[in-house]
Amino acid sequence: MFSVKAAEAIVFNLVQPLDRQRDTEVVDLLAAHSRILASPVSSQLDFPHWDNSAMDGYAVRYTDVQQASQEQPVSLEIVEEIPAGYQPQSTIQQGQAARIFTGAVMPTGADTVVMQERTRREDNRVLILAAPTKPQEFVRHRACYYKTGTQLLPAGVRLYGPEIAVLAAAQCTQVRVYRRLRVAIFSTGDELVTPDKPLQAGQIVDSNQYALAALVKQIGAEPLMLGIVPDKPNALEEAIAHTISNADVVLSSGGVSVGDYDYVERIIESLGGEIHIQAVAMKPGKPLTVATFANQVIYFGLPGNPVSALVTFWRFVQPTIKKLSGLAEGWQPKFVKARTRQELQSDGKRETYFWGQLHLTDGVYEFQVAGGSQNSGNLVNIAQTNALAVLLVGQTLISQGEQIQVLLV
Repeated sequence: MFSVKAAEAIVFNLVQPLDRQRDTEVVDLLAAHSRILASPVSSQLDFPHWDNSAMDGYAVRYTDVQQASQEQPVSLEIVEEIPAGYQPQSTIQQGQAARIFTGAVMPTGADTVVMQERTRREDNRVLILAAPTKPQEFVRHRACYYKTGTQLLPAGVRLYGPEIAVLAAAQCTQVRVYRRLRVAIFSTGDELVTPDKPLQAGQIVDSNQYALAALVKQIGAEPLMLGIVPDKPNALEEAIAHTISNADVVLSSGGVSVGDYDYVERIIESLGGEIHIQAVAMKPGKPLTVATFANQVIYFGLPGNPVSALVTFWRFVQPTIKKLSGLAEGWQPKFVKARTRQELQSDGKRETYFWGQLHLTDGVYEFQVAGGSQNSGNLVNIAQTNALAVLLVGQTLISQGEQIQVLLV
């Protein structure tokens, strides 16, 4: 049985991101949200595209107004008005100014903008009532944000609103992204039924498949739901053989413990899989199988208990999918320090996870453990979970108000 840290190292070292040449596609910009950029992007445009005004005011020559004051204002002739989107027609000469608006192109000859609050207009002249603090004040120079031909966005970033805005501004109407990862999901067990079926004595509704599919979608991959597979070797072998031929990652839940009907591991080996992990010293989530196949498919045999399945997904599968999908940074599990609002206890024999909610109170993270029993079969109180508090091996008690390590999920 591996420690959590050892298991994490094994799993993450198995992951090789999708191939930049083979596993990509070009999509329209409007379809690129939440996708992962596969190639660096550069632009043939400078940002800003031209020198422009950062304020509503007057474009002037600094030498004309550097001595201006309330007591001795400088009077300038207004020779042009320049709104945004207009190409200036005049060259500003000594003693002249142009009325200019935010974002408008600076006219030739002017090198500074005086904000309108420091001026007073009188017909076709403007009085400058205060000198600029420096030359070129309130002027945004061409290429001061970005110079054409340099890297605008690196490969491996997920495209959200800000990145989409940058690409649109750069006139990148199509982008190359990694294809969506295919994640096959099935549940094992003769006792399982789908949510739409009447429940008979001894049966259990299969919630794992729905939860895992939702989590897979949430991180940008494509779930392939195979349903419930009975605890029969032939059916399991057929299902696993199908998944490893059609998916990048396989998630099964149940069938990886030590019961008489747990066949998954022997079937994996019979299909040529190499098993790297069979158990992890964590609670919940001890019966975890991780295997790989020659075609680079990664197989996770998750525990059947619903909370155990979710905890092992958050701890190992979620970062695996993120890294495999091509995400260059930020795929690793993210931990923060938080103050616990309740006392937390463990026997200290395994790394123990408590589910609940993380709150930010007066700039300090606080962890609120979910009410009710912290039992791997109790799915009800895991709703609204956004964090897992962690007691390390050897830690048996964390008192209320003490600091604890918390995994963001």
